[in-house]
Amino acid sequence: MDKNKVDVSLNNEEFLKRYGRKKIISIFTLGCKVNQYETEAMTELFEREGYKIVNFDQFADVYVINTCTVTNLGDRKSRQMIRRAKKLNKLAIVAVTGCYAQTASEEVSQIEGVNLIIGTKDRSKIVELIDSIQEDRKQINVVQDIMHAKEFEDLRVTAYKEKTRAFLKIQEGCNQFCSYCIIPYARGPIRSRNPEDVVAEIKQLADNGFKEVVLTGIHIASYGKDLGHTSLIDIIGKIHQVEGIERIRLGSIEPTTLTPAFIEKTQDLPKLCPHYHISLQSGCAETLQRMNRRYTTAQYRQVVKNLREKYTDAAITTDVMVGFPGETEEEFQASLQFVEEIGFSQVHVFKYSPRKGTPAAAYPNHVSPQDKETRSKRMTEAAAQCEREFYQKYIGKEMEVLFEQRVKDEKQRYEGLTANYIRVIVPSDDDIQGKILRVKLKEMKDGFVLGERVK
Repeated sequence: MDKNKVDVSLNNEEFLKRYGRKKIISIFTLGCKVNQYETEAMTELFEREGYKIVNFDQFADVYVINTCTVTNLGDRKSRQMIRRAKKLNKLAIVAVTGCYAQTASEEVSQIEGVNLIIGTKDRSKIVELIDSIQEDRKQINVVQDIMHAKEFEDLRVTAYKEKTRAFLKIQEGCNQFCSYCIIPYARGPIRSRNPEDVVAEIKQLADNGFKEVVLTGIHIASYGKDLGHTSLIDIIGKIHQVEGIERIRLGSIEPTTLTPAFIEKTQDLPKLCPHYHISLQSGCAETLQRMNRRYTTAQYRQVVKNLREKYTDAAITTDVMVGFPGETEEEFQASLQFVEEIGFSQVHVFKYSPRKGTPAAAYPNHVSPQDKETRSKRMTEAAAQCEREFYQKYIGKEMEVLFEQRVKDEKQRYEGLTANYIRVIVPSDDDIQGKILRVKLKEMKDGFVLGERVK
C-alpha cells in the first residue's frame, strides 16, 4: 500500500493503533481568497511537523475548519462542517479558526466536540496549540479582541499544488466600516506586511516555479498606510523587479485607489495584468450612501473611463449586492442600468444578509426574501450578458494564456487565463501546465472560451 495513503476503512481503535495520533489532518476552507491563503500557510506548518494531509471526507486525527462569517450562510456552513468533522471521527481533535470563530467564539465553544478556537490571530501557533490538547482534550479558546491587533501575522506560503499562479497575502484588516459589513470586527484594523517579507516570499515562489502572483488582503488599497513609508503601487513596483514572476494580478480594490497618478505609474509596470476587480456593491448613488461606501457612481464611472483610455483590453470585474435595506425598485433599476452601462467582464452578484452588530442590520425597510431573489436573478442575467459581450470582442484574436491545469474530463485539454482574465481551454497532447502560450480564441462557451494553440 502507498505509505501516503490512509486506510479509511479501519475503525477508530485500529486506526489509532496503525497510524498513531497527531499524524493525519484535514482542513476545510470556507470564504475568500485570504482564507484560502491562510489555509495553505497552516497546511505548510502541519506538513513541516510530519502531518499527512487528507481530504475532508476522510478519516483523520485532526480536523481544522477555517470559517467565514461574511453572510449568515457562511456561519451556517461553518457550523455544518464543524459537526461533520466530529461524525467522521468522534476521537478527532476539531480546531475552528477564521472569521466566524473570531466574531462568535462563545457560540463556537458551545458546539459539541470543538477542542480549539483560534479566530483570526495566532494561526501561526496552531500546531503547538493542537499538541497541547492531545492528552487531556480540554477545550482551548485563544480568541482575543482583534481590534487591538497592531502587527501583521507572519504566515507564509511557499508551495501550491498549482505551479503557475500563487496568492500572496500582503495586508490584513479594514478601517472602512461599511454599514453592512462584519469583516472589520472579524479582522481588526489595517496591518501591512513588511515590504522585505513580501519580496522574500515572492522570490521563493518564483524559485519554486510560479509565474503569476495574485496580491490579496482584506483591504489591499490600505497597504502601507500603517507603515508610513510605502504604498500599494510601491510594493507592486518591488514585485515587478523579481525575475521569474511574469504576471502580477491585484485582488479586490476600491475605485478611490485608482487615481490618475496610480494609473499613470502602472504604465511602467507591464507585468501588472490589465484586470481590475473594482468593488462596486451598488450602482445607485443613494444606496451607496446608506452603505457608507467612500465613493460615488460618478467617481466610479470616471475611474473606469481612465483605465480604458490607458488599457484597451482592460477587464473590469466587480461585486454587486442586491436587496440592501431601503433599496426600492427604482434604486435597483439604477444599479442594474449602471452595471449594463459599465459593461463589466464579470460580476459576482450576492444578496444582502443582515449581520448582527452592523448598523445596516438595524436599518428600516428591509427587502423581502422574494424580492431579493428576483433582483438577484435579474442582475445575474444582466451580468451574464455583459460577460458574453466582453468575450465576443476577443473571438478570432490571438492572446497569451498562462495554463494552470489539465481539465478534469476525458479529453486531453488544458485551461488557463489571459492577462485580462478570460478563461481559455485548448486541446493539447503535450503537458502545457505552467506555460505561457499564444492561443487563438475560437468559440465562446458558458464561462470560458475554446481556443487553439498558435504554432
